[in-house]
Amino acid sequence: MSTLFDTMDARARYDDLVKKIRHHDVLYHQNDTPEISDGEYDALRQELDALERQYPQFVTKDSPSQHVGAAIAEGFKKIRHAVPMLSLGNAFADEDVLEFMGRVQKFLNITGDIEVVAEPKIDGLSCSLRYEHGKLIYAATRGDGAEGEDITTNVRTIGDVPQKLKGKWPEILEVRGEIYIRRDEFKILNERQEAAGKPIFANPRNAAAGSVRQLDSSITAQRPLHFFGYALGECSSAIADTQWGIRETLKSFGFTAADPAKICNTVDALLSYYREVMVARPDLPYDIDGVVYKVNDLALQQRLGFVSRAPRWATAHKFPAEQAITILKDIVIQVGRTGVLTPVAELEPVTVGGVVVSRATLHNEDELIRKDVRVGDHVVIQRAGDVIPQVVSALLDRRKPDAVPFVFPHECPECHSRAVREEGEVAWRCTGGLTCPAQAVERLKHFVSRNAFDIEGLGDKIISELWRDEFIKTPGDIFRLQQRDEASLTKLKNRDGWGELSVKNLFASIEQRRIIGFEKFIFALGIRQIGEATAKRLAAHYVSFDPWFTAMDAAQDRTSDAYADLLNVPDVGPGVADDLLAFFAEQHNRDVLNDLKSCLTITPYQPVRVGNSPVMDKTVVFTGTLTLMTRSEAKTRAESLGAKVAGSVSAKTDYVVAGADAGSKLKKATELGVTVLSEEEWIELIQG
Repeated sequence: MSTLFDTMDARARYDDLVKKIRHHDVLYHQNDTPEISDGEYDALRQELDALERQYPQFVTKDSPSQHVGAAIAEGFKKIRHAVPMLSLGNAFADEDVLEFMGRVQKFLNITGDIEVVAEPKIDGLSCSLRYEHGKLIYAATRGDGAEGEDITTNVRTIGDVPQKLKGKWPEILEVRGEIYIRRDEFKILNERQEAAGKPIFANPRNAAAGSVRQLDSSITAQRPLHFFGYALGECSSAIADTQWGIRETLKSFGFTAADPAKICNTVDALLSYYREVMVARPDLPYDIDGVVYKVNDLALQQRLGFVSRAPRWATAHKFPAEQAITILKDIVIQVGRTGVLTPVAELEPVTVGGVVVSRATLHNEDELIRKDVRVGDHVVIQRAGDVIPQVVSALLDRRKPDAVPFVFPHECPECHSRAVREEGEVAWRCTGGLTCPAQAVERLKHFVSRNAFDIEGLGDKIISELWRDEFIKTPGDIFRLQQRDEASLTKLKNRDGWGELSVKNLFASIEQRRIIGFEKFIFALGIRQIGEATAKRLAAHYVSFDPWFTAMDAAQDRTSDAYADLLNVPDVGPGVADDLLAFFAEQHNRDVLNDLKSCLTITPYQPVRVGNSPVMDKTVVFTGTLTLMTRSEAKTRAESLGAKVAGSVSAKTDYVVAGADAGSKLKKATELGVTVLSEEEWIELIQG
């Protein structure tokens, strides 16, 4: 039909179609008030497609047709967030909210009311959108907080994600928010899946997450996805001075916001809002699993800063877990990567909050005794925080007369090594170490997990199979898998469920992960008590692999400077240090480390650069009574500027900030010739 037009007429018709399609997209996806039928809309799309085939020069990245895109052959690229995407701390009871506000007031040294914005907590997929000069440049998932998946092509198919911002916007703007599916649209989506003979989705959040991770964005375009914007990442200039101002400004840019939202001044007001939203929850068009409280004043947010991976100025108040009753068929013992024996309930499958649950945790021996749940019992199941299924209690009035208490084993069910329960601990542990097959497999699963090496194609099931069949026994074997496969008569591609393409993709994924950051490497080792935050602290302190390895050898002597230096690492106390050094004391662990070093490129830790901060990479010690700021505030501010805050003075210390009544640390700084600053001098230094 486009042959009826000359170029000028065709261009005019094309522009008119683009305008109409965008108009109807807004009505359908954003306002839920369509003016035309699906058939009429499809006709507009078909005419647009015909014109683009005839005049490809009309097509731009903003064209409606480009919101679908083409299949991505090699999976998703990674995008590093300019500003980390952090998670929130949780509150589950009224007392937790009271404690949260108390911590905020204490940190800020404020006794009066503090304005807090309260909003629904959307149960969706976190996403960051980057705009430059008002146009959408890319979209990324949260990932591990520092790096996420590039889902730009898929997000362009979401109708209420603006491709171009309205109004007056900063040159660079990162909008953080949530991708979700409405309840009514989720029901229709599952009906379509079932009719087509495809698996149905467990809940709207899973459906949303699966939809934006499609390699073919035309599939994503068929899913009823929506987006709420509620927070900022990198921003070249301020758009508001309050959290409520951010909310309203984002709406003016073309984003939608979750309601009901409210500004509260007291804990009572927050709790009243919480209860109102909990009552309204079943009637909302989308799933929520709680509410979020954020200090309204952005200047106060900056003062409060962050702790570990969460802001001090915000928390999520979760709703009580949803519950159901089912039959406990059996109790089995599961062995984790650190040897912990965890009792797990095998259940008659039951739906809890839209998810079918057939297994639930029983935590540990003490919890088993306290709850007195027995095989054959009718039990109450809940999803803690709407996520982890757990057994709450047994219905004693329905217990069978022959039900007997569960006897916790004192040996590992996998390797039959002795199990021990150390004084002061609640967990029994297998003493078999890496000779225990369960621990070996669980450590390998952790090693390749999303927040560690993140090797696509090596899921839990595949790792278990490859370990069982002796393709992989140690972490280093993963990086020799292709070489071993090529030399073997039994090829991976000949296994059930495998083919030449899947094997090729797996090898490519492994090769992509031969280069890894030092902090991720430490976390991937699965050392007891070394989570992501502590791994990052260690990486920041020792910078690279060789100095860390050497220091851990030296720190085996608990009287050495190396041991004292280890205890100076934030989050590392004697207990964490003992577990870390115990790992290095085992020769088989050292062999694994040396093997991995020969297989990989472990890049040094790269701290977040904060412009031209005068204290970037400097080690600072605060001592004495501070009067111009609280100790916590001083530490937070220093770390936000790239400084390392230590607890003791050494020759490596760059500055000691001395308040009133400074004692031994000031004396030692003077003896070592370390620069000593007053509070006023410190503030002058960091303000440049």
